[in-house]
Amino acid sequence: MKIRHILGISGGKDSAALAIYLKQKYPNLKIEYYNSDTRCELDETEELIKRLGAYLGKIVRLKAAENSVIENPFEHYLKAMGGFLPSPQARWCTKKMKLERFEEYVGDDFAVSYVGIRGDEDRDGYISSKPNIQAIFPFRKNIWSIDVINKFLHNENLDQIVEIYERLCPEGFLHEEILETVRKPITKQFYYSKKMNALLDYDIKLFNHAVFEFLKTTDYPVGKLDDFPLLDNTDILVKDDVFRLLRESGVGVPAYYEEIPFEVDGETGTYCRSRSGCYFCFFQQKIEWIWLYEQHPDLFKKAMEFEKDGYTWNQNESLADLIKPERIRQIKLDIIRRQKESKANNKGTTLAEILGDDIMCTNCFI
Repeated sequence: MKIRHILGISGGKDSAALAIYLKQKYPNLKIEYYNSDTRCELDETEELIKRLGAYLGKIVRLKAAENSVIENPFEHYLKAMGGFLPSPQARWCTKKMKLERFEEYVGDDFAVSYVGIRGDEDRDGYISSKPNIQAIFPFRKNIWSIDVINKFLHNENLDQIVEIYERLCPEGFLHEEILETVRKPITKQFYYSKKMNALLDYDIKLFNHAVFEFLKTTDYPVGKLDDFPLLDNTDILVKDDVFRLLRESGVGVPAYYEEIPFEVDGETGTYCRSRSGCYFCFFQQKIEWIWLYEQHPDLFKKAMEFEKDGYTWNQNESLADLIKPERIRQIKLDIIRRQKESKANNKGTTLAEILGDDIMCTNCFI
């Protein structure tokens, strides 16, 4: 049975590094690389995708609303939504421009989707609602999605999991201790993540092989594979590893991460972008909007033009109000203050380090 291996290139550092990592470590995995082409990305993002395409060989560009008379997919769906802008509460842009097109691309094929959530992030990523698509997280200690973990460790399957561990667990050091943990049912005190972490702490490879044996009794795509090389992977990659992979491969770090100095009231700070995404992404922080206004004024102007009939990208503040001189001054002074505080506490001073680069909309970055 053919199982497709698929990796989405979002234009961000993590998905790019994951593609490089898998190509280097598992060259025999026949991975399909794709990008959701929203036509709303920064030039810096497009440049990264171009360099990555040269490194990987091929990246399929998926475009939503391909048959529309409106060239830009976002503008096509914005018109269909009656001018209602997307927001954290109504993320129709992700659903329409990325998820639906991706799931159409996979169709009814069984597919393993590799997602670049790092080992230093505490969040879950994209998990398809379609049962034929299974997400895997190679950078994490736990490579499995939360739905797989919950099924694997569910008390209804306890006897099956005990049998698998008794068969796979080698005799010797910690043998009985591991099996004792496996036999313990899930309770309010011994909850899913606690049991999972305990078993991972004993032996990551053993845990992965046990999950794999369990998946063979389900309809999950990984369970239909004869073997899966990531079962023996114990690497845990964090942000520094991601930047190292990008630099050492020659692909390079996305240019929007480059810190640009600014001055206000005689004080100096720096700004950039903390993540990839559409130029008008509503998850941007105020300082990132100012970066867009000053570094890409044409794109900022386009974003302003979308604000009509009371719809704004930021709650309670239009972009026109955001770029008033005194407001820009306030936003920049606040970042300078936060950068000083971080430096005084021996912490990083870049925007990604101060604001954090956790993806607020995990599905958007497939």
